[in-house]
Amino acid sequence: MRKSTSPCDLRNLPWQYPHFPWKNPLSPFFLCFFVLLSSHSYIHQISLHFTASTKTTPSPTVSPSRLFSFQRVFINHAPDYSATVFFLSHENHFNVLTLNVSLEGKKAEVSCSSSTETMNTNGVAATVTQAQPMVHNSFAMSQAYVESKEVTETKALVAELCQHFYTLGWLAGTGGSITIRVHDGSIPRHHQLIVMSPSGVQMERMVAEGMYVLSSDGFIMSTPPLKLYPYQPPKCTDCAPLFMKVYEICNAGAVVHSHGLEACLVTMINPFSKEFRITHMEMIKGIQGHGYHDELVVPIIENTAHEGELTESLTEAMRAYPKTTAVLVRNHGVYIWGDSWISTKTQAECYHYLFDAAIKLHQLGLDWSSPNHGPLRNVNGLWGCAGNSSRGPKVGTFGLDYMIEPSQRCLLLTVEGTVTPMSFVTDILFPYAHDNVRKHLAMTYDTEETQHDIDLLRSQIQEDLEQGVAGAVPIPPDYVGKELVIASLAANVEAMINTDRKVTSLKQLEGRIWRTGFQSNELVAVVFEDVPEALEKWHASGIKVYIFACGSREVQQLLFANSNYGDLRKYLCGFFDTTVGNKQVAHSYFEILQTVGVDRPADMLFVTDRFQEAEAARAAGLEVIISIRPGNGPLPQNHGFRTIASLLEI
Repeated sequence: MRKSTSPCDLRNLPWQYPHFPWKNPLSPFFLCFFVLLSSHSYIHQISLHFTASTKTTPSPTVSPSRLFSFQRVFINHAPDYSATVFFLSHENHFNVLTLNVSLEGKKAEVSCSSSTETMNTNGVAATVTQAQPMVHNSFAMSQAYVESKEVTETKALVAELCQHFYTLGWLAGTGGSITIRVHDGSIPRHHQLIVMSPSGVQMERMVAEGMYVLSSDGFIMSTPPLKLYPYQPPKCTDCAPLFMKVYEICNAGAVVHSHGLEACLVTMINPFSKEFRITHMEMIKGIQGHGYHDELVVPIIENTAHEGELTESLTEAMRAYPKTTAVLVRNHGVYIWGDSWISTKTQAECYHYLFDAAIKLHQLGLDWSSPNHGPLRNVNGLWGCAGNSSRGPKVGTFGLDYMIEPSQRCLLLTVEGTVTPMSFVTDILFPYAHDNVRKHLAMTYDTEETQHDIDLLRSQIQEDLEQGVAGAVPIPPDYVGKELVIASLAANVEAMINTDRKVTSLKQLEGRIWRTGFQSNELVAVVFEDVPEALEKWHASGIKVYIFACGSREVQQLLFANSNYGDLRKYLCGFFDTTVGNKQVAHSYFEILQTVGVDRPADMLFVTDRFQEAEAARAAGLEVIISIRPGNGPLPQNHGFRTIASLLEI
């Protein structure tokens, strides 16, 4: 066993921790403890045993992300301390450090012994031994790692982006901020360090040394150096609590808070709107999970006097809109995030472009939220665009035709029996999927997409087996060979198709198969002859049309893009599938209302061929019409719904 003893003057320690309680008698111990750890750049597992006077307090194996909060736990004010520190190094060596700290004023005499031998001190070593084998999710960051290449490069990147975004007007007047996770493949994402820009600094003069480094749970590990007048003392960005919430909820890789003028103005055009909505703009494709024909929805929260007070409303917005990667703050700016700094930067550029485009369209008197970007309509003094505020009068009883007031209403259509003949689905699409499922699985078996589809099918089939669903057969494990796996999967899928199961796993796989058919021109979607004219009429009137079908969103877009009347997607604002819920459950329609941004359910008209779907939508408060088409199923007598034989009747 090696031993060394050295005095340590606490005032001369080379690093500072702003959150460290300097008046706490335990502080000298922890500072010495950190010094000892500084030579170990990556420590997987730690256990501590404290002795203060005659009181012994063993701690369990701890997550090193809590290293900087130990002082909050151990508050005994005895003058002498000793500790035995056990840890597993990155070399899988089991190491022991024993510290004895004697306090005298602000100085401490520290004796330290280290060994790779297993020591048993009041049973603590046994605790650590039980923790073996090594737990990779518990590790500590030493001061050496804070100064590593990965951290240094990330700090330089944040400084570079601050300078660049300043030139774009996003970070003017020391406002706005940027944060990026330190990417290190050897460290789990949720434990990676975080770099944040400071507050009150001229962004165009930002340098890497001016950055803050935080642990994954928000403890400051490194601060910028203090500068002389006229510079202010360093301060971490006021956005820090909001950034940490984005990391926690969205597992982001980077976050930008912009004070761009376009992000501010776009929230002021309609002061009652809780959302920004835009569709049919090329730059929407740059937003994660969106395409040209999709409607982009960005929640808007109200501003507060202090940045930190936005944390609660930002959290609520992220939970209410789980697919969003941005939240606007009225009269203030926008928070934008992505999986990496590249994704965040790309999306930030696209969001600002779209905000600017919306402002310019509004100045031209055009509606940025409708597919054709037609003229704005003034309803009761409120320009109708980009929001979920609804002030229009309620439509009364139906006349000869069901009249929809422009800028007040939107339509939700099903596909089978409403837009397309039932025979197209039963006689063309289903047989095509049935006949090609084995071929599709064999050709794409090793792709990530098909493996994801197989995982969904395994889960559904297991549930079917437990419930005794007819036609369900067990799926063998992968090691028996993909031929047997494919054969059993195909048997299950064919049985599901034969019984017209409305489950997501089946519809997703069918969509992949139909995609191949449409792309190879083996399939052409058949729609009723009144559909193109009706869609064009509604589109010209500024009425928004959405689709809700059992088939996946991808399949719906393929169908409307490859119809016997050409590409009809330009008339549609969005697509919904069973990921929002079953079509025969009222809650699914509540989800759609929330996503679309309709405050009053009666402001949405639902057209379907199914009585059960009509009942569910009516239970959610929607207006409902049942479509009567050739081949549709019978309806109960006295069903109580208005019916139509053509969409032109609306």
